[in-house]
Amino acid sequence: MSETEQTECQKLLGVISEFVDGNLDADICAEIERHLVECADCRIVVDSLNKTIYLYQTTSQQVTVPDEVRERLFRCLEIDELEDKGRDRARTG
Repeated sequence: MSETEQTECQKLLGVISEFVDGNLDADICAEIERHLVECADCRIVVDSLNKTIYLYQTTSQQVTVPDEVRERLFRCLEIDELEDKGRDRARTG
């Protein structure tokens, strides 16, 4: 990989989040798209980031633990009532 290619890759890595989120000007996006056509390594990075975001969005759901299970767990771990009170405040506040 030439020094010029490395510089282009470094530029891409500097703005990859903005690119994936669609927060860049059209001119910059077009430049990045051209680079991605020629650079398999950067394509892999962008594809991996897109897949990671997709998997996070589709599989991350807030799971609530039933109160009975939480209480049993707290007893097993010997967690004191202060943490229970903090949980109760978080629910109401």
